Amino acid sequence: MRHLLPTTALVAAAALALGACSGGLGSDEASPAATDGVALVEPGTLTVCTNPPFEPFEYEDESGEIVGLDMDIAREVAEDLGVELAVKVTPFDTIQSGTDLDTGTCDIVASGLTITEERQAKFDFSDPYFDADQGLLVPAGSDLSTVESLADKRVGVQLATTGETWATEEGLETVQFEDLGLQVQALTTGQVDAVVNDIAVLGPWIDEGFEVAATFPTGEQYGLGVKKGNTALLEEINSTLVRIAGDGTYEEIYTTHIGTAPDEG
Repeated sequence: MRHLLPTTALVAAAALALGACSGGLGSDEASPAATDGVALVEPGTLTVCTNPPFEPFEYEDESGEIVGLDMDIAREVAEDLGVELAVKVTPFDTIQSGTDLDTGTCDIVASGLTITEERQAKFDFSDPYFDADQGLLVPAGSDLSTVESLADKRVGVQLATTGETWATEEGLETVQFEDLGLQVQALTTGQVDAVVNDIAVLGPWIDEGFEVAATFPTGEQYGLGVKKGNTALLEEINSTLVRIAGDGTYEEIYTTHIGTAPDEG
């Protein structure tokens, strides 16, 4: 499994983005005009909607700030635009449905969003920045480790996620939860027998008496989302993704939150 910003693809896609974006970075004016035509929900601020807890991509630290890999990437976009970053916590369903973007709640949605055809019909995605598979979280010592072993078991899934879609397509008995934290709470209390979610977010729970028993390859990739037709902002995001892939910033962000450097092999 590779968790790697696809640098080659981004560089190939960057020519148009770099040509179109002559650089809000370094502007002293905090307004849409200062970002080369990128209109923002709140002038001078790039607003991102996210749905923690989804560590290491978005979660609340000890000070109450929402941090994580996604937030660091969004902050890089804001810095290139020359604006501040504001984070809004919203339900995952209003994120993945495009509602937060359509209602002007935020400029970007960033919440470990897998790029799917269904979501692409609702909003526009950036170039992918992370490869993800599904994982199976179970109590330590459990004999559940395959799809077959989950027959007649209750599997906790996060509402409106690709993990839910995968489990449903596999014919598993699913129980829906609003977020990952509630999934794990249900596993702790025995409400469910196992939890399915993106493999990269399950690691932090290993020290809590659980284990990741299996990885289910799905070929999923994460992207940042913007409102349909918001080409100017999309180009800025892709330009930032190219920059951080090339200057080492992405590797630093990845290593900080994932614990290892991206696998380029």
